Amino acid sequence: MSLADNTARLDEICNAARIMPVIVIQRESDILPLADALAAGGLRTLEITLRSELGLTAIALLRKERPELCVGAGTVLNVEMYRAAEEAGAQFIVTPGCTEALLQHGLNSKAALLPGISTASELMQGYALGYRRFKLFPAEVVGGQSALKAFAGPFRDVKFCPTGGVKPDNAKAYLSLPNVMCIGGTWMLPDAEIAAGNWAEVQRLSRGALSALD
Repeated sequence: MSLADNTARLDEICNAARIMPVIVIQRESDILPLADALAAGGLRTLEITLRSELGLTAIALLRKERPELCVGAGTVLNVEMYRAAEEAGAQFIVTPGCTEALLQHGLNSKAALLPGISTASELMQGYALGYRRFKLFPAEVVGGQSALKAFAGPFRDVKFCPTGGVKPDNAKAYLSLPNVMCIGGTWMLPDAEIAAGNWAEVQRLSRGALSALD
């Protein structure tokens, strides 16, 4: 995939998503009902993090059983994890930060790479290679909306998916920024509700998250 294709693919994925739930799978039995609840609430682009041992299992299962969803891998820390996520069927890759090895691997990857950055210097490292779409993480800690507004000056062709501290009370403000294509968050995924298998509540929170943006 060329970097132009990488940018176009991420635009397609992120603009359609608006909100990307950041998911940690703790039980294999949760994978399908959780995804179904999110999709029923309107969230059909899912970032399955590799923070748990079930991350790759979830990606492979969802790609097989729910092909209508767009499924990516998050918390990808190295090239080995990137390759494993691709093999599981991940359609896009999200990293919390960027390394030269990850950026180079993404140049020839079949799964679009959304590299994480928190500073202008990190952004410039990816920019020099041709990347134009980034994850800002942890967004609120590194300046949030003020940082994104500042980045818009020197990096006019760059767009972001901010994650980390994005919540219902600031989600709409983030998405109103011209250089934000979508936002990532976990507020529609309360641990207690997932542990209880309360999928109706997950669906309600997902629908509410989207409706609050209008």
